[in-house]
Amino acid sequence: MYGLFTVVFLFRYLHSAALDRTVRVEFSTNLCVPFTPGVRKKQIEENRAKMINVAGVISIILFYILILGVGIWAARKKESGNDSEEEVMLAGRNIGLFVGIFTMTATWVGGGYINGTAEIIYTKGLVWCQAPFGYSLSLVFGGIFFANKMRQQGYITMLDPLQDSFGGRMGGLLFLPALCGEVFWAAGILAALGATLSVIIDIDHETSVIFSSCIAVFYTLFGGLYAVAYTDVIQLFCIFIGLWMCIPFAWANKHVKPLSSVKTDWVGEIKSSEYFYYLDYGLLLVFGGIPWQVYFQRVLSSKSAARAQILSYVAAVGCVLMAIPSVLIGAIAKSTAWNETDYRRDPPTTPEETSMILPMVLQYLTPDFVSFFGLGAVSAAVMSSADSSILSASSMFARNVYKLIFRQRASEMEIIWVMRVSILIVGVLATIMALTIPSIYGLWSMCSDLVYVILFPQLLMVVHFKDYCNTYGSLAAYIIAFLVRLSGGEPQLNLPPLIKFPGWDEENQLQLFPFRTMAMIISLVTLIFVSWWSKWLFEKGKLAPGYDIFNCVVNIPEDIQRVGEPAEDGEQMSVMASGGMGKLYGTTLVGNRELVNRPKTVNR
Repeated sequence: MYGLFTVVFLFRYLHSAALDRTVRVEFSTNLCVPFTPGVRKKQIEENRAKMINVAGVISIILFYILILGVGIWAARKKESGNDSEEEVMLAGRNIGLFVGIFTMTATWVGGGYINGTAEIIYTKGLVWCQAPFGYSLSLVFGGIFFANKMRQQGYITMLDPLQDSFGGRMGGLLFLPALCGEVFWAAGILAALGATLSVIIDIDHETSVIFSSCIAVFYTLFGGLYAVAYTDVIQLFCIFIGLWMCIPFAWANKHVKPLSSVKTDWVGEIKSSEYFYYLDYGLLLVFGGIPWQVYFQRVLSSKSAARAQILSYVAAVGCVLMAIPSVLIGAIAKSTAWNETDYRRDPPTTPEETSMILPMVLQYLTPDFVSFFGLGAVSAAVMSSADSSILSASSMFARNVYKLIFRQRASEMEIIWVMRVSILIVGVLATIMALTIPSIYGLWSMCSDLVYVILFPQLLMVVHFKDYCNTYGSLAAYIIAFLVRLSGGEPQLNLPPLIKFPGWDEENQLQLFPFRTMAMIISLVTLIFVSWWSKWLFEKGKLAPGYDIFNCVVNIPEDIQRVGEPAEDGEQMSVMASGGMGKLYGTTLVGNRELVNRPKTVNR
C-alpha cells in the first residue's frame, strides 16, 4: 500500500514539475517574441505533450519493473536443482488457493479482454459483449466436466489424453489448432499493449507491438508457471485499481454526456436476422473456451482435483467482475464529444482507432497523473498475461511434439531448452499476427474458432467416451471440421467464403448462419461414426489386420503399457510397462483403464 501511494505521489510531483517547467519555458521565449495568443497556446501544448510522453515512459518503466521483479522473485520459489517438466510447466503441482484463484481468473482476463470489451461496447453495444459471460461459462463447464477427470489422471498438458487415445503423431497434428489458438490470443494481448503504448509514448503501432513482444518474451524466459502465476496476482490488482481509479474522473469529465441520453447507442440491439449468428458466437466462446492449455495448465497445477474445480467456479465470477470497468469505459467513450476534447477529431470509427478506445479514454478524459497510473497499470497487466499463452504453446511443443514424437529419450534439461527456444518462436508468430489483423476483438473472437470446431469434440470424447473413438475417427473429424470451417471464410484474414450458407449477408459480406457450431457438430458425429465403422470393418473381417496402419483396432503391438490405479487427489502415479518399470509420457501418468488394450502411443 505504501508503494502505491509512493507511485501516485511520484506522478503528482512529475506532473507539477513539468507544468512549472512549461510555464517557465513559455515566459522565457516570449520575452523576446511579440505576444501572440496562438503561438503561446501552441508552445504550451507542445511542451505539455513532451511532458506527457516523459511521464508516460516513467510510468511504464515503473510498472514493468514491478512485474519483472515479481516474476524473478517467483521464479526463485522453484525447487533448487529440479528442472523437471512438472516443476517448470506446472509449478510442481503446488499452487495455493489464493494464488490459484488469481491465476485461474487471469486465464482470460488480460489485455485483449479489457481492451476488447471496451471496444465492442463502443462499436456495437452491451448486448454484443458476449466474451465475459461466454468465457465465464466456459470456466464453469470446464470445472464440471473436465477439471476433475484431467487432474485425477495426473496429466501435464491438455494434449496428453489425446495422445494417449489417438497416438503420438495424431496428437502432434492436434497440436496445430492448439498452437494457432495460443498464438492468436497472445497476438491480441500484444496488439492491446502496442495500442496502449502508442497512446502513451506517441510512437507508431507497429513499433509498439514489436517492443512489447520483446519485453514479454524476455520476461517469459525467466521462469515457468511459478513466475506466471504470481505475476497474475499483480496483473489483476493493476487492472482493478488502475481502471476503477480512472472511471470517476472520466465519468465526471465535462465532455461526457449522461449515459441515459445515449442508452440505445451503448446498449445496442440484435436484429432478428442476427439471432443465429449471435448464438453461434456465444456457443463458440463457451465451449471453444474450454480446450486451452492456458486453462488446463492451471487445472493440472492445482494440489488436488477438487481444488481445480473450485478455482474454475470462483474464476468464472472473477471474469464477469473484472469486465465491469471496461464496460463502463466503453459506455463513457460512446457518450463523449471527442471533437471537444484534446483529441480534437471526429469520434473514432476505424478499426485502428476503436481498438485503442480504452487507452484513449484514460488519456483524454482523466487528469494526467490518473491516466499515467491507469495506462501504466494496464500495460503491465497486459505484459504479464502474454507470458501465459507463450508458455502454454511452448510447453505443448516441447513435450507433446518434440519429446513424444521425435525424441522419446530426451532428458529433462533438453526438453527445458527446447521449450525456451519455442518461447522465442511463438513470440515471433504472435507478433506477426498482431501486426496483420487490425481489430483486437477480431483476434479475440477468432482465436477460439479452430479450437472450437476441432479440439473440443475430440477432447470431450477422450475424457468421457474414449471407448467410442479411435485414431481413424480422429483424423477424419479433424479434416472434415477444418474444411467446413474454411468454407465459411474469415473476413479478418481476407479469406473469401467458399460456400455462402443460408442467410448470407451480401451487403456486409457476413455469414449469419451458425456454420462454426455446425462444423463442431459435424466433427463430433464424424469422430463417432468413423471410429465405429473402422472398428466394425476390422472386427468383422471386412479388412485384414494388416490394413490397421494406426495400430488402434486389431493390429495392436504386444508391448502394451499398463498403469496402476490413480493415486489419491490426482497425484502422479507409478507406471508398469511390460518387461520392467518405465514411464509413460515421461512424467505424465494415466489410469489403468486408459491403456488397457492400447498400443504404445509413441510409435503410432
